[in-house]
Amino acid sequence: MTDLDHTHDPALCSWVASANAADTDFPIQNLPLGMARATGSTGAFRPVTAIGDQVLDLIAAAELGALSDALGAVLRTCEGLGLNPLMAIGPGLRRQLRHELVAALQDDAGPKQAALLAPALKPMSEVEMTLPCRIGDYTDFYAGIHHATAVGKLFRPDNPLLPNYKWVPIGYHGRVSSTGVSGQTFRRPLGQTKAPEAEAPGFGPVKRLDYELEVGALVATGNEPGRPVPIDEAEQHLFGLVLLNDWSARDLQAWEYQPLGPFLAKSFATTISPWVITMEALAPFRRAFTRPDGDPRPLPYLDGAANRERGAIGIRLEVHLQTRAMRDAGQAPAKLMASDFADAYWTVAQMLTHHASNGCNLQPGDLFGSGTMSGPAADQGGSLLELTQGGKQAITLPGGEQRTFLQDGDSVALVGRCEAPGRRAIGFGPCVGTVVPGGAWGVGGPPGRRA
Repeated sequence: MTDLDHTHDPALCSWVASANAADTDFPIQNLPLGMARATGSTGAFRPVTAIGDQVLDLIAAAELGALSDALGAVLRTCEGLGLNPLMAIGPGLRRQLRHELVAALQDDAGPKQAALLAPALKPMSEVEMTLPCRIGDYTDFYAGIHHATAVGKLFRPDNPLLPNYKWVPIGYHGRVSSTGVSGQTFRRPLGQTKAPEAEAPGFGPVKRLDYELEVGALVATGNEPGRPVPIDEAEQHLFGLVLLNDWSARDLQAWEYQPLGPFLAKSFATTISPWVITMEALAPFRRAFTRPDGDPRPLPYLDGAANRERGAIGIRLEVHLQTRAMRDAGQAPAKLMASDFADAYWTVAQMLTHHASNGCNLQPGDLFGSGTMSGPAADQGGSLLELTQGGKQAITLPGGEQRTFLQDGDSVALVGRCEAPGRRAIGFGPCVGTVVPGGAWGVGGPPGRRA
């Protein structure tokens, strides 16, 4: 796991003034990575980092002499393709990129570096983002034990968790083609559903559309087929984290789920945040990975000293909802809940190790979803399914509107922020998606890859 170094110093400031604001997601201690281009441009997306409210073009920074030739060569191969080449080259060069960026952007660099890098900087409001990498495969796990328990109680009150839950990181293979970045607009899916009292199923727009608050992990270096990844090496194969909304059609899911699991209820849209928060940036927010007393200890292949000591990651997570009426009235989104990623029952290292344990070959850019990250309290559900007790108890929004499940025009925003005593807080940036009526595309067009 990444150790703390001078790049995590909470006193570190940048000559980019907005990076020093207390409420910014992107201080110099963060330096997330993504792919962007100027708004309205038809040019290729290029690798970038965020610093305050500015975006730094990394290829341009290398050409201006602020980054080494070795980094410049790798970054140029990312243009138009995604961050996969940088992912594949391993953690050493990624750490070097972080160190060189801090050296170029810290306030000690002064007016000279500010003048040098001015041509490579652009306000965040003037760029559009795309997916940070080519996602080859997407696996959604079920590591949120509070979600698993709450949903299990809706259907199995006496035995909410299935026997394998505390032994194996459960997951299923998801769909990649409908994955988009923040700003994604998608139409309400159609599907086959069956009401409990109906004799036969019907087909039409789903009525129980939901969101799921998740954290996504992106694979860096892969492994060869047939070669598992030991738990003590797992984090060397991880690139960073994003926010992830696993949109779900609950009525479709209930009808199709048995016996093979999620299919069309989950494949119509997935939204992720465009900025990858690297494993290096997350180092100050690591926590001990623990299990409640009486729970089984992970099997040896999923248990390592480093994972026990620092495997969990503290991320405060929130869900905000804005209806069309709220938007038209200029009303801010309403916060629905908050939870902590540190409560996950399995760590990202355990997910990766288990995924590769049968010899499955992971590849740079593969995406893992954590599963819904709910908190232990009833008002901390990471989905409407939980917050409304399966649609039985509507939630009331500030303007008086009520929701059991999502209506057309609703926008859902996920928020993630890391905070720890004596450390500079960092954030994930936006992860917003909007549902429009089935059969008609919204202003944003079909499920998009641009913010």
